[in-house]
Amino acid sequence: MIRNRPLISMFLALALATPLALLAAAGDIAPSNGPTRDQATTARMVFGLLSDSRYAYRPRVLDDALSREILTEYLKALDPGKLFFTAQDVASFGTYATTLDDAIKSGQVDPAWAIFATYRQRVEDRIAFARKQLKGDFDFTQDERYAYDRKDAPWADAATLDALWRQSVKNDWLRLKLAGKQPDEIRKTLDKRYANLLSSMQELKGEEVFQSFMNAYADSIDPHTEYMNPRSAENFNVQMSNSLEGIGAVLFRQDDVVVVREMVPGGPAARSGKLKAGDRIVGVGQGGSGEMKDVVGWRIDDVVALIRGKADTQVRLDVVPAEAPLDSKPTPLLLTRAKVRLEDQRAKAETIVLPATGDAPARRIGVVKLPGFYQDFEARRRNDPTYASATRDVARMLAEFRAQKVDGVVLDLRGNGGGSLSEAVELTGLFIDKGPVVQVREAGGRVNVQYDQDAGVAWDGPLAVLINRGSASASEIVAGAIKDYGRGLIIGETTFGKGTVQTMVDLDRWPANEKPRFGEVKLTVAQFFRPDGSSTQNKGVAPDVAFPASVDAGEFGESTYPNALPWTRLTASPHVRYGNFAPLLAQLDARHQARSAQDVEYQWWVDDVRKFREENAKKSISLNEAERRAERDRFDAQRKQRDAERKRLGINQDPLLDARSDDGLTADERNVADAVAREAAAKKAPDPLLRESAAILGDAIGLLGRNAKLAAQVLPATRNAAGHWAD
Repeated sequence: MIRNRPLISMFLALALATPLALLAAAGDIAPSNGPTRDQATTARMVFGLLSDSRYAYRPRVLDDALSREILTEYLKALDPGKLFFTAQDVASFGTYATTLDDAIKSGQVDPAWAIFATYRQRVEDRIAFARKQLKGDFDFTQDERYAYDRKDAPWADAATLDALWRQSVKNDWLRLKLAGKQPDEIRKTLDKRYANLLSSMQELKGEEVFQSFMNAYADSIDPHTEYMNPRSAENFNVQMSNSLEGIGAVLFRQDDVVVVREMVPGGPAARSGKLKAGDRIVGVGQGGSGEMKDVVGWRIDDVVALIRGKADTQVRLDVVPAEAPLDSKPTPLLLTRAKVRLEDQRAKAETIVLPATGDAPARRIGVVKLPGFYQDFEARRRNDPTYASATRDVARMLAEFRAQKVDGVVLDLRGNGGGSLSEAVELTGLFIDKGPVVQVREAGGRVNVQYDQDAGVAWDGPLAVLINRGSASASEIVAGAIKDYGRGLIIGETTFGKGTVQTMVDLDRWPANEKPRFGEVKLTVAQFFRPDGSSTQNKGVAPDVAFPASVDAGEFGESTYPNALPWTRLTASPHVRYGNFAPLLAQLDARHQARSAQDVEYQWWVDDVRKFREENAKKSISLNEAERRAERDRFDAQRKQRDAERKRLGINQDPLLDARSDDGLTADERNVADAVAREAAAKKAPDPLLRESAAILGDAIGLLGRNAKLAAQVLPATRNAAGHWAD
């Protein structure tokens, strides 16, 4: 999967380069003064895996050179925006530059805590400075710009940081002012925001400090090796298995209270009918009579740990309804935990109807949206017939499409960062009849070819795979195999370029601990190659029919990591080739260009991407009110013009029309019910790229159906007989 490490703090940016206020990562200290005995042991075990074993695909000697890189990565993890540490602080950390290797080998990783102590003090100083700025006024008539992107900037002195923080607060104020807020309300909102950031900082635990430091080591080895403390490992396994045992409620923290965001359909919370978005959980008790613990002010992950538990056990909640004051008497609620599938992360199916045009009849294209390659490994090992599996879910959808007699299928892998390697192999097997899917080269050089062993296919008709820059790892295995077999069209953008394989190493396995103590390591152990021998590493999978790039490849992708493995290739593994779409691509692209030029939604998307990339390249934003107000007015005018155009053309209205303006708030400051409704509306927003992908597949179906000679060239194995693209 694509690396998505939680950092202890970072500046985030909204679309059109509008910076948000500083946010702390979820979960957050009053750490001890140094590592625990378990953490010292863990550090030594991680060293054994990454630098002193044959398990790692590309181990690196832990020496003074690597120590310097670890220090750089640790400072980057703590302060990616270079807004807390001063240049003098960083210079003082030079004493650790060549000693961190010895610290990790011995388990005496106290330097991580020493550096963090300085970081914590600087955060407290900066938050105090930010809150002090709220007592004064700002001049928004000046020609001033805030350079918020400091990734490549040098470390600054205290005076420079003062100026940057003043601009950051000024920008936060201006966003709220443009959203119509009055000065007293702005001061109250921002003071509370900054106070919450400080509280998050003060709640951090030593386990987060240790995890961040060990990941500085892991990052220095390769981009996708990662250390996870026991709680992080549990959450990762929930994501991979697409299921958990609990009440099925999505929770978040707002101020000092845990708030219900939404319920998972079919889970105990939803079935009870007694919880809704915005309700506050102020107490948690175990079973029918266990102690009720007051959880106001608790970290969100600590509250979640109390609420989660084995299926068929009971948990009691004290709930204050969303509409009631927080000091109201809570309502008791008894729920029985159950195994809950995470519906938002499951595969979903829909059908797109392509209208008849000219001599082409109307066609129905089935769509499978797959956000991840999930599998409940533990349930599968237990032979649980209901275990969660991306392949099983997709197979059911394909069976439904066959019954509905759809004309073709689009497999949507946009934003799918990967998951289970075995799921990628098995899912590819739904579209091919036996054969190699991926070649895996292990650390010692041995190549293991993983095959689809099952005879037959679940879908032998027209197929397209939709990809973008966020499609990575397992997604690239599937897209690469479909392309090598000539089994379907690849549409969209070049993928991420992650061509390595990771495995989870349970550090508690060797001591056989009953409860997790040491955590797990997601370790890079192999590199994968397509059936044709080509690696996806760095280069990714290129589309047959390309859409404009939505992100700059120089900003996002495997090739942006300085220590990423280079591209290489192996000998091809013999496999059947169902088709060769090259003779068809020029016609498909010409039709795509002509149609998309007339598709207003598609052209609006192209225009929005262009503007976003232009704004993002500036890496700064104006602090002049008149200039920002003019930008907002242009944006509002564009929204209204597009709305009028939709009405004129009789196409669906944008469900987010009234929610696209910047309200100046952070996610945890918005009304919960409104935020959930906004997210639900976003799922219904027009998707011109998906619609165009279906149309491109429809073009291919029509061209091959009308031209037997072309069909024989493109699909020599089946000649498109009865619409079959595979045997």
